[in-house]
This record gives sequence, C-alpha cells and structure tokens, in this order.
Amino acid sequence: MKCRIIAVLGTRPEAIKLALVIHALRQRPEEFETAVVHTGQHRTMLDSALQFFKIKPDFDLAVMRPNQTLNSLTGRVLDTVENACQRFEPNMVLVQGDTTTAFASALAAYYCKIPVGHIEAGLRSHNLYDPFPEEANRRLASVLAEIHFAPTALARENLLVEGVSAEKIVVTGNTVIDTLRALSVLPYSWENTPLANIPDDNCRLVLVTSHRRESWGADQEHMCMALKDLVKQHPDIRIIYPVHMNPNVRSTVNSLLQNTDRIHLTEPLDYITFVSLLRRCFLVLTDSGGIQEEAPTFGKPVLVLRKLTERPEAAQFGMAKIIGMSRDAIVNETSHLLNDALAYQDMSEGENPYGDGHSSERIVEAVARWHEKKSPLLAADKQFKLAPRPVPRRRKSDSQEGANKAAAGKA
Repeated sequence: MKCRIIAVLGTRPEAIKLALVIHALRQRPEEFETAVVHTGQHRTMLDSALQFFKIKPDFDLAVMRPNQTLNSLTGRVLDTVENACQRFEPNMVLVQGDTTTAFASALAAYYCKIPVGHIEAGLRSHNLYDPFPEEANRRLASVLAEIHFAPTALARENLLVEGVSAEKIVVTGNTVIDTLRALSVLPYSWENTPLANIPDDNCRLVLVTSHRRESWGADQEHMCMALKDLVKQHPDIRIIYPVHMNPNVRSTVNSLLQNTDRIHLTEPLDYITFVSLLRRCFLVLTDSGGIQEEAPTFGKPVLVLRKLTERPEAAQFGMAKIIGMSRDAIVNETSHLLNDALAYQDMSEGENPYGDGHSSERIVEAVARWHEKKSPLLAADKQFKLAPRPVPRRRKSDSQEGANKAAAGKA
C-alpha cells in the first residue's frame, strides 16, 4: 500500500526547502502519493517560488489576513490543515522548519493522530524570544514529531539532550543546499529584475538583508547608519539591500537610506535572482537564518546581525561571525573583511557545513523505511557528515608573535 504524504508549506523559505523533497517523493509514485498543502501564510513571494519549481498545491488554504496576529494565524492554520488531513487521510504530515505554519500544522496533525515528520529539526538558540516566535515553534514541533530530520550532528545532539530517541532522528543535511546546487548550474541575468540598474563598475557588492522582529526600531536604525558609514569609508563598494515587505522594516530603511550614493534599496527578489546576487556578492550582512546556510555554498563570508543564532555551525567553522547590531561592530567587522585579504580568505574556504546536496534523497528514503517499519530509518553511513574544516592560514605577524611569546617563556 502506498504511503500517503502531506507536505505543508506557507512561506517562501519553506517552498525553497521542500521543493526537492516534494519532487523526490513524486519521482517514486509506486511508493508515495503526495499532496501539497499551501497555507498561504505568505502569498505573492510563495506563489512565485512554487511556479518556479513547478509545484501546484493540492490544497490552498488562504489563511493570510491584513494585520493578523500570531494567535489568529495559528488558529486558522489549525482549522484549515485539519480539514486537509481529514480529506486526504495521510500516513504522515511533513513540516519544515520554524514557521507558524510548521508548528500549527504539526499540532493539527497531532490532533488528528497523524504522525509528523519535522524537516530541519533540532536547531536551537536556547532563548525563547530570540528568534521570536521561531525558537518556540521549533521546540513545540519537536514535541509532536514522529521523525526528526536533523540537518546537522549538532541539531541531533540538541534533540538527544531533550530526550528524543536516537532511533527517531536522521541527520540529513539541509535541503536548501540541494536547491542551491540545482540552481547554481543555471545561467542567470539581471535584465528585467530589480538589480538591472545597478552599475557594473567593478565595485565589490555587499549584500544586506535584515527583517527580524528583534531588530525593529533602534537596532535597525543603527544598522542603517553603519551602512552609510561603510560606503563613505570604502569608495569601492556598493551595498545591495532587498528590503522586506514588512512596513516596520520599510519605514525605517527607506527613511534613512533612500537616495544614499552606492546603497541600492530594491524590492524583494525572486529566488533565482537572489541566488545570482549571492553568487556575485563579496560578503553578506544578514539576520536571516537561511542565508547563513546558503552563503557558504558560494564561499561568501557572513556577518550575522544577531546576538544569537540557532545555526552556529558556520561560525564554528569560521565561515560566519555573529556581530550583533551595533553601529561600531558592523562598521569594524565589515571593514576588516574588506581590508584584510587573508581574513577574507579564511572565512571563504571550506565545504558548506549544512549539507552536501543529498538531503532530499535521505528524507524520502527514511520515510519509505518508516512506512515499511524497517529499522534503522537510515544507516549511519548514509547520513550526512560534515567535511573537515581547512586549517586557517596564519599571518607571519601572528607566527612571529607566537615565537616571541615562546622565547619569553623560556627566558
């Protein structure tokens, strides 16, 4: 008997990270019958992504309302996903990540006594309010999940500490790396995109994204002033900032940065255009979780505009650095990478610690084995493992300083 799967998505990141999982399921039609549920938590940006990946939702729930609260959104997702479950009668509901769609869909499936597979499970900042509400959404989804698809070994350890059985955890890598690898071979052009009018004058491009709730207000203002400082201090850079649609973000950013020379504020980018910008940029300033995972694929150093991250692997591997939102820190850390070629090179080398491009295959194989009641869900040698990090180069001055200290110790 076929395994009936519902894959739920409601935001563009969920579509990007679930697209190849859905395609992998549908490439095994003798084993799986798959329905896609679109909650509509995001509308325009998600629809564009689904069209690009040629995914047509089987259920379009249209939960979005103007000025909605998290409470009202959660309630509508619960009601509408429950209805989809009753109509399709799945064996498993797959949810992705940390959105309200993911948590509320997991809860709806649980209420219907349908097992939940949680993709991108086990990420933790260990602060319930940073990121908000994503940290709580992830933890709550973990309580409800039957299978935990952890992207990394660290995410697996987080789940084990919380009491999740090892037999229910599969380390898969992150599915976004699958998507990036598939897209990176495609030709791209900035014609007819929001980037079309950016001069091609050999300036280094600094990509900025910032939209998190924790950053609204004073922190966002500090970041904007830091960006103005950077273009004044570095005449060979251009800053490209696709501005999030949220009015709390747009009002601050537009009021402080509009018409600033070499700071280009654009409308949000479709994903293929964003990937092309990520490939061409010099470095990234972001508070986005997803970009922390994506940038290492193209060897782009990431300065994380947050105090905490639930994705620490890039920082542990030296490919990212958490710097917060103070004006001085942003200017100093960005200038360091712009001015110091060796520091830049150390942050841009190595394999992506978040995945190897085979995450979707691992997830689908584990679900198939779960449905057939096979154990383990995936053999240990087939799960994702991090590649070793290259040893950072050391400066002559650093080596000399070490030698001086050693000599002083012997004296």
